[in-house]
Amino acid sequence: MKVGISEAKQIASDALQALGYPPTEANTITEHLVDSEMRGYGSAGLARILSIADRLGGKKPAVGTQITREGPTSAQLDGKDTLGYLVALEATNLAIKKATEMGIAVIGANNTWYTGMLSFYAEIATANDLVVLIASNASPWVAPFGGYEPRFGTNPICIAFPSTSTPIIWDIGTSPMIHVQAVMAQRLGKDIGPNLAYNKNGEMTTNPQEALDGAFAVWGGHKGSGLAICVQLLGALAGSPASPPNLAEFGFLVIAITPDLFRPVEEFKEQVDEYAKSLRSSKPLPGQSSLRMPFERSADDRAKALSRGYIEVDEAVVSRLKKFL
Repeated sequence: MKVGISEAKQIASDALQALGYPPTEANTITEHLVDSEMRGYGSAGLARILSIADRLGGKKPAVGTQITREGPTSAQLDGKDTLGYLVALEATNLAIKKATEMGIAVIGANNTWYTGMLSFYAEIATANDLVVLIASNASPWVAPFGGYEPRFGTNPICIAFPSTSTPIIWDIGTSPMIHVQAVMAQRLGKDIGPNLAYNKNGEMTTNPQEALDGAFAVWGGHKGSGLAICVQLLGALAGSPASPPNLAEFGFLVIAITPDLFRPVEEFKEQVDEYAKSLRSSKPLPGQSSLRMPFERSADDRAKALSRGYIEVDEAVVSRLKKFL
């Protein structure tokens, strides 16, 4: 169903406040969720509030962090079981501050969950003329290549570069589907796609509950599996257990670098633009559309959504959110 952007923000914020989040924190989470919707990632949008509600189980949500270690170019945040949308944003803002002052920053956050789209944080960093690498681990839901038992999370990784126009932001999960997609499919009584998950006996399944009881497949074969292992351990570097418990104690690591450690910022941004133009000018294979840089489609979808003034949200999701009010 079509929902006006301002109405979507109101529904989300009101629902989050009904779950116990203070208005400021509810609005911060809402901005992330609605941005996900506008960029075409509905499974990471308003539907995520239903999963947040399930995770809270009627308990008052934790809000707040504590810096447990800090140096001129580094810090570690204890998320104190606060939702990752809030913890990761705080970590990103701290990385921006330190990198702007010192040239480079490494910030780790732990004891959090559901960090959302890493590109959301990367875009903030690139707007401050920083190159950034972000990684976030999760509970073991994904099987390594060649196996069918869960050993690492859906484990997104993001690398981003500022430019004079749309930033270059590469943000991927190391599993073809994310946890909330299976949860949402199970909630709505729908199947997941083929070749995305195993049941607990190692057989491919399209049943979301069997996938949740079994394991998701990894993206990219042995290469994707290796990348997922690295992200899992980067999260451990940030302070999480190597295998976090279910929906708890995730690790989030952000490394921010100012280009002027090596060359003038504007010169670097121009080089990024020149490279992007070179890639776009590459001739596509027959039947393929023109080549584009990472994040271009996402930014275009958001611009279109803002122009038309509404987003498309599953009616069942909106109905359930309104029941919180």
